[in-house]
Amino acid sequence: MITVMGATGNTGGNISESLLKSGVDVRVLGRSAGKLAALKEAGADVRVGDAGDAGYLTEAFRGAESVYAMIPPDPQASDFRAKQDREGEAIATAVRDSGVRYVVFLSSVGANLPDGTGPIAGLHAQEERFRRLEGVNVLALRAGFFFENFYPNLGLIKHKGINGGAIVPDVPFPMIASRDIAAAAARALLTRDWKGLTVRELLGQRDLSQAEATRILGARIGKPDLQYVQFPYADFTGALVSMGLSASVAGLYAEMARAFNEGVAKPLEARGPLNTTSTRFEDFAVELARAYEAM
Repeated sequence: MITVMGATGNTGGNISESLLKSGVDVRVLGRSAGKLAALKEAGADVRVGDAGDAGYLTEAFRGAESVYAMIPPDPQASDFRAKQDREGEAIATAVRDSGVRYVVFLSSVGANLPDGTGPIAGLHAQEERFRRLEGVNVLALRAGFFFENFYPNLGLIKHKGINGGAIVPDVPFPMIASRDIAAAAARALLTRDWKGLTVRELLGQRDLSQAEATRILGARIGKPDLQYVQFPYADFTGALVSMGLSASVAGLYAEMARAFNEGVAKPLEARGPLNTTSTRFEDFAVELARAYEAM
């Protein structure tokens, strides 16, 4: 049996579906029974609870051959780093107390650094918690920038005719589809072929700049002249708050953008077959275009 946290999210949902199709017993975790209903119907054991509740997680992890662990996003968290720490401690405690021996953890490029990287610093802290556990094998998947991060920008494109953010336009960096992360995670959860705390970077099909990704997306939605505009950090933070994010989360996202801009958050490995994945942004842009057209 394999336990999957965040089973209604981009990675956890894909992992759960893949494992169920392979015939494995799957226990799925999340905050909403309604959102987990389809997985329950597909045969998953559903456990609803709070990712910060160590007791709930311990029972959900107990008996699992491997666990997919992640710290769920919370755009409205008043202090997101504190929330990351609370949930990270609960996850580490549950891994220790449940006796599970294999964990795949969703981390990020830049998680080698303890601070200055916004929410990625919380993933560094979690990797360190796992490192201190004895007899547990943890695979930290340090992924690049999610293609799915373009979905919230579709409204800006629709209403303002531009794409934009705080990241510089022309510097390429790793971007990846969440389904490619899920595929790597599902394989690892089944094979359990690593020892100790092991880091694997997942860098997507190729590095892309925001300007190049915007041109590709613009062509797909019938706006070949679509431009990417870099916003000052303060303006970017204010825009995120106006969209409903907390000041804490918005500030951390601005700090993360600065870390990418200054070359602080970056891969540690050269690109190669083991860290390059298959989904091209050109193909994912078709899905973004469908969502854009449906707005």
